[in-house]
Amino acid sequence: MTKTNEEELEDDKELEREPVTVNITDIELESIRREAADYKNKYLRQLAELENTRKRLMKERDDLSQHASRNVIAEFLTPIDQMENALKFAKDMSDEVKHWALGFEMILSHFKDVLTNYGITPMKTEGQLFDPHHHHVTETVETDEYPPGTIIKEILRGYVRGDQVVRPAHVTIAKTKNFEESRPENQDEENIEE
Repeated sequence: MTKTNEEELEDDKELEREPVTVNITDIELESIRREAADYKNKYLRQLAELENTRKRLMKERDDLSQHASRNVIAEFLTPIDQMENALKFAKDMSDEVKHWALGFEMILSHFKDVLTNYGITPMKTEGQLFDPHHHHVTETVETDEYPPGTIIKEILRGYVRGDQVVRPAHVTIAKTKNFEESRPENQDEENIEE
């Protein structure tokens, strides 16, 4: 005998209506409550870990993006430097070259505006103290005119974006004269002979 759909629905309703009596002791109830609290704590910890992972991944993505853009910008700085250096010699050239140079100066100005729009600014170095995070020493000069570690000359302009260095400045710094080396060699020999 097969039941019809109506008979099956009636059987289901009867099952729903019959209350099930469960006897739980206080100890078992407390154990179930502790277990539920443990599961809730585990769930909340997993949720916090997931949120932390999401934040870390977003930060890593942003850092990677900034690093990549900083590298691209640094690549553009060399042609800008070369154009600036070439334009320095234009004033001594013919009128035709001067007109060309004027156009290139305008293009160079646009490049510099783009850098400024993205927060890229040139460093001010001459007269400043050497900072290994911002400067690269290409030469040291022994002198008494400047305190040791003072930047005397900028060889290649450095750029920063906020507090991050896009390209360090290449500089010449002052170094204290070594008094032993500054004495004439003959003076030592004369002292020995006496």
